[in-house]
Amino acid sequence: MIVYEATKKQFLHVHDNDDIEDVILAHYTARTGKRVGRSEMASWRGSLGYMAKVLRDELLPDDAGLAIELHLPQSSKRIDFTLTGHGEAGEKNAVLIELKQWSTSKLSDKDAIVVTALGKGLNETVHPSYQAWSYASLLEGFNEAVYDRSIALRPCAYLHNYVRDGVIDAPHYQPYIDKAPLFLKGKDELEQLRAFIRQYIQSGDNKAVLYELVNGRIRPSKALADSLTGLLKGKPEFVLIDDQKEVYEAALTAAKSSSAERPRVLIIEGGPGTGKTVLALNLLVKLTALGLLGKYVSKNAAPRRVFEAKLVGTITRSKFSHMFTGSGSFIEAEPNLFDILIVDEAHRLNEKSGLYGNLGENQIKELIDASKCTVFFIDEDQRVTLSDIGSKQTIREFAEAKGAVVEEYNLASQFRCSGSNGYLAWLDNVLGIRPTANDLLDRSDYEFKVFDTPEALHEAIEARNSLNKARVVAGYCWPWLSKKDPMADDIVIGDYRRQWNLSQDGSLWIIADKSIDQVGCIHTCQGLEVDYIGVIIGPDLIVRNGQVITSPDQRDKYDKSIRGYKKLSKADPESAKRETDLIIKNTYRTLMTRGMKGCYVYCTDQETAEYFRAGLAQRD
Repeated sequence: MIVYEATKKQFLHVHDNDDIEDVILAHYTARTGKRVGRSEMASWRGSLGYMAKVLRDELLPDDAGLAIELHLPQSSKRIDFTLTGHGEAGEKNAVLIELKQWSTSKLSDKDAIVVTALGKGLNETVHPSYQAWSYASLLEGFNEAVYDRSIALRPCAYLHNYVRDGVIDAPHYQPYIDKAPLFLKGKDELEQLRAFIRQYIQSGDNKAVLYELVNGRIRPSKALADSLTGLLKGKPEFVLIDDQKEVYEAALTAAKSSSAERPRVLIIEGGPGTGKTVLALNLLVKLTALGLLGKYVSKNAAPRRVFEAKLVGTITRSKFSHMFTGSGSFIEAEPNLFDILIVDEAHRLNEKSGLYGNLGENQIKELIDASKCTVFFIDEDQRVTLSDIGSKQTIREFAEAKGAVVEEYNLASQFRCSGSNGYLAWLDNVLGIRPTANDLLDRSDYEFKVFDTPEALHEAIEARNSLNKARVVAGYCWPWLSKKDPMADDIVIGDYRRQWNLSQDGSLWIIADKSIDQVGCIHTCQGLEVDYIGVIIGPDLIVRNGQVITSPDQRDKYDKSIRGYKKLSKADPESAKRETDLIIKNTYRTLMTRGMKGCYVYCTDQETAEYFRAGLAQRD
């Protein structure tokens, strides 16, 4: 998606005859249905005025393509300014320009991190050259028109208010400035930027290259597990973007500076698809390479087993299996035994450990006590069982009891669901988790369909499974009969008969070759992702007169997610109702955010299906 597109000549005409910020706002609102704050309006007004000055160069072709706010695939990020055209030999080029209004900054000893005035004070953020380069890298990884090298990307950064001072252009940042040149305030700098653009845009394309770039087929995003081999070799295949990079550098600094005398605890909050697991594994790889003793920890076995399975054949299992462990394995760990523990899906932690939940004191306490630095990745909206006790407040309390320094960070950038923050907000609204302004879902960014029958849903998912990256999941409303009788059908809805994920696949269900025939549940997919997810919404969640109603009694009696709710109902009915309502809604929210490109839904209840359909904006 492009907010505004034109040729160089058209852009200059609009700039000279209209208020450019109002024009961009009108296009932005028309494309997204949203408005922006005053600060972004001021940014458009200031930066685009300088870009108009840059483009007043007779040697830059009038018919060069131009885009403002070009949307990056698989993310919610946008490139400030893009120019397209042809080079000396006729090759297709795109110049990506990151624009900043900064005038001062302070040096940071963290990689690619700079300190500057953001919001109400000084804050750490990524260096503009790193940002421009990382955006180009993201395009190179997702856009087929770039991936097959038919279009070359030339990133740079332009800080038109910033006088060169040896800080923003310090040798510390040179590796990224080499990848994405940095242009600052001044006549000479302006001319150097013009020369940089002319080097690649020698003849115009009348937006043809721009359209090819925008309409280039978006290759299926690499699932994290597919890239773990490269990660463990110290060659990350996932470039960390913006807040991911900022948090990564902060965590590295914390891990390297922590000690038994000065322990640290980091709480990193982020919703589905914000890169928590990508960041966690990058940290594990980097810190291991630095010689620190650490582990990747998760309560849910599925992510651990998938990552391990992807590594088999590249290095022996004995060299990596110890790096992935469950959250209940620290009951008797020595204090500060580990340099770092990286706890993924921390919202799923339990109080007690062991098969019968009778061992240890508290998993959060045990993890903090066992490590000099403990990093918790958490999303409290993905708490899906009554036994999940992971919360920011509980982590803080145990960290403070140890005397640890507590740091808190937030991941906001969205990389799942095609980068559609609107879809996540719509889900919160439609599931009754919290009211948002997203009453209707715009499906232009993310594919969402409601099917009339479970057969049609499963058939559609099977059609999307050419790369073994589409699966069907369901709420746990049917007994697992096939666990004891391999010939039994579990999920029976009319003529639709399927089994839950097979016992032999276990935690590897989501990547097993033949598992497309089965149906998965929350326990075999949380923390993992596919391209397309099909979700069967059972009778535990129905809608009546526009109100979402949850029924724990409609869950299978052996479902461990709400074990204990009847006892709780007798002791505290209101609390039991509130807790189970949230658990059921969070379960479906989590299931419906496993798809990177699309989510298909079938509801066992007809009124519920119509409710979801009513929440979909009509296509043009």
